[in-house]
Amino acid sequence: MPGGMEERYSKAETLALRNKHIGPSCKVFFAKDPLKIVRAQGQYMFDETGEKYLDCINNVAHVGHSHPYVIKAATKQMELLNTNSRFLHDNLVQYAQRLTATLPEKLSVCYFVNSGSEANDLALRLARQYHGHQDVITLENAYHGHVTSLIDISPYKFNQLGKDSKKEFVHVAPSPDIYRGKYREDHPDPASAYAEEVKKIIEETQNNGRKIAAFIAESMQSCGGQVIPPVGYFQKVAEYVRAAGGVFIADEVQVGFGRVGKHFWAFQLQGEDFVPDIVTMGKPIGNGHPMSCVVTTKEIAESFGASGLEYFNTFGGNPVSCAIGLAVLEVIEKEDLQGNATRVGNYLLDLLAEQKEKHPLVGDIRGIGLFVGVDLVKDQQKRTPATAEALHLIYKLKEQKILLSADGPHRNVLKFKPPMCFTMENAKHVVGKIDVLLTEIEAATGMKTGNNMPANAQCKIKTSSQAESANESTSNTNGAACRQENGFYPEKCSVPSKRIIT
Repeated sequence: MPGGMEERYSKAETLALRNKHIGPSCKVFFAKDPLKIVRAQGQYMFDETGEKYLDCINNVAHVGHSHPYVIKAATKQMELLNTNSRFLHDNLVQYAQRLTATLPEKLSVCYFVNSGSEANDLALRLARQYHGHQDVITLENAYHGHVTSLIDISPYKFNQLGKDSKKEFVHVAPSPDIYRGKYREDHPDPASAYAEEVKKIIEETQNNGRKIAAFIAESMQSCGGQVIPPVGYFQKVAEYVRAAGGVFIADEVQVGFGRVGKHFWAFQLQGEDFVPDIVTMGKPIGNGHPMSCVVTTKEIAESFGASGLEYFNTFGGNPVSCAIGLAVLEVIEKEDLQGNATRVGNYLLDLLAEQKEKHPLVGDIRGIGLFVGVDLVKDQQKRTPATAEALHLIYKLKEQKILLSADGPHRNVLKFKPPMCFTMENAKHVVGKIDVLLTEIEAATGMKTGNNMPANAQCKIKTSSQAESANESTSNTNGAACRQENGFYPEKCSVPSKRIIT
């Protein structure tokens, strides 16, 4: 280990202590053979034996694991001072100024907090205080955080609790998914069609004597399966929601800070004429340091203050967090990470598009910048989710020292959200391995490759125990928490290894 550091426990001892002292609902990646990661650098992670893994999923280490400039900024400020934001400090106001400069002008007031969940919870408080309304419109498969208020508005989570789990003040609109949703790519205007669904919900809610406080949406759904809303959808939804006295909350916790490449924020993909009322951010904001932020308008902030209830956060906006936040913004600019996201993302999408032409298992490729999804299917016409095949593939990639995840309501969408320093060589390497594995799966299951595949080609799972495991993993179409990617299912859920040529 570098710097004379040594591991205190063996991997087995670490796992045993975790099982003893950590709550059983706190899952690990690759449950049948979890990784013990002891250090990381750039887009690579290293286990206790020194094995190097290419990280394709860690959108928290936004500018790269252990970035020296971020570490230096944190260490320098920690040596001087860390305290709460009730004292004046230049780091707080400097960071607020730099951060809001990346946003439309009317989004000018910041509340600094410590996690994406805390940010979204505060956003709900701001929205409900603004006009005194209570109800919230959310999207199918949405995930906004782990605190109680956010479980309530996250179908990805609350659907696990049963059919009666949705609260009466929560209304669920169709996900604007043009591949699997109600209105698809052949619809003449899917943006308007999906927005009309929100309008109907508003009208029904008002007819029942209720009032809308907010519409909340991830600017691009991640846990929901890497869904990119059609351009124009947010504008129309915002129009309907504001007319009803509500506000539009854009959740950028997973997709902000230049990940889409040509824009700093994913909501900007909708066009310059769309500006949310509240934006929440987290994960990449501190490159792994726990910090987050809510940015809103002066009017909404003044309404929140008029309640008479003081808002205070012990750690939110502390000098060390703000120093780290400033460093992250500087690295994004100095290293042209937005440009890298565009160049590498386009290259990755091109490589994956070639796989779609070649492999019947690949139903859809979607993404922008370094936010990319690969929707695996058993039948391209029926778009039948290939859940077990996706799980098998990510385990096989782990054996190849590549970390990728599968998510979405059916756990069949491969998710790329790597650190922003991801390279073209990394993209080529990963897609080459995926190509080989898809070929092996298709050969083992009798699927034809190429454009002449039969329309009803099916990737079969034949043994009863394997079929039961696959059914169990998809029995709840909204799955488990967003952290529950990669290997939270029994090993037997994967495509039977005896039928895979490896």
